[in-house]
Amino acid sequence: MKSLKEELLNLKRQDLYRHLNTMNAAQASRTMVNGKECILMSSNNYLGLTEHPELKAAAKDAVDLWGTGSGGSRLITGNFRLHEELEETIACFKGTEAAIIFNTGYMANMGAITALTGRDDIIFSDELNHASIIDGCRLSQAKTMIYPHKNTGVLEELLQQNLGYRRMLIITDGVFSMDGDLAPLPRLVELAEKYNAWLMVDDAHATGVMGHRGAGTAEHFGLEGRIPVQIGTLSKAIGSSGGFVAGSYDLIDYLRNKARSFIYSTALPPSVIAVALAAFRVLQLNPQIRENLHLNAQYLRSGLKEMGFTILTEESPVIPVLIGDANKAMQMAQQLLSLGVFAPGIRPPTVSPGMSRLRVAVMATHTRDDLDKALAAFAQAGQILGVL
Repeated sequence: MKSLKEELLNLKRQDLYRHLNTMNAAQASRTMVNGKECILMSSNNYLGLTEHPELKAAAKDAVDLWGTGSGGSRLITGNFRLHEELEETIACFKGTEAAIIFNTGYMANMGAITALTGRDDIIFSDELNHASIIDGCRLSQAKTMIYPHKNTGVLEELLQQNLGYRRMLIITDGVFSMDGDLAPLPRLVELAEKYNAWLMVDDAHATGVMGHRGAGTAEHFGLEGRIPVQIGTLSKAIGSSGGFVAGSYDLIDYLRNKARSFIYSTALPPSVIAVALAAFRVLQLNPQIRENLHLNAQYLRSGLKEMGFTILTEESPVIPVLIGDANKAMQMAQQLLSLGVFAPGIRPPTVSPGMSRLRVAVMATHTRDDLDKALAAFAQAGQILGVL
């Protein structure tokens, strides 16, 4: 039997070995990584809210008022009025009847998928969906069919061929986390309604980012009220922690009773909930934050393209800079860090072989000086490594 040490050595030989980078400062536009000051170009803190004074104050006040922990699961002793207030706020934000909070976005996907589907059901999942969706499908024991990325033609064929199941569930990311492209939601909604299937959209990277209020891809495409199951996270643009499902009263009541990752988890602490509530207030009162994010993304993307880098998609603040070779992508990331820019390489199995890249993500709080210095570093690193 192969030892763990042998398997780790094999990962290193294939340039697939992973290690942790240590953040020595906050998730701000400029931070410290492994003891080096740098411009942060990879964070999911899209709106820069983790450093917002109102969110910090909300956390401190909540600790003073409610203490540091929740003390139990929501169904036993851990249900604070703050939790209910946040769920009401999320439902209003997403334009749904109700919402339910989970401890992470991963747990929201796992809990919703396993509660809604079982052996008598079938799931249709985009091939580039997040790992939490893949794991949820596996645990559900439902038949799962993977359709090629965004290929609604193949999806319709699969729907036509599998009409005899108790429940049909189509699942997609709203914004795909590694490619930054958007799901073809208008067509997915049409197919779900045509074939009487449920549609579930994971808006982890769209919540707070897409749509005129930041409510996500349903709002972006004008599809409010037509997506039965909406997943989101509080740990990215919202600047807090946790995940949620938004939908009808019946859906949320059902998940409250059946989603194991909700029922058997200690509730999020009050300080985390208070931070999320503050973030939604800030979003509502300061729409220019989101506007700054998209302007920054457009500026950086245009600069990288002008240099000759291959940018895979242009639909969101996630900017995938294709390198191709896994080793070259990691070398590029190391060279950038030496020049004061943190943009880690992404390689298999997170992406397909030959599609290794730098996953660049801008923040609303990046200044033009930050972006210009990052572009200069990309130009220098690209020339040194022969990428350009």
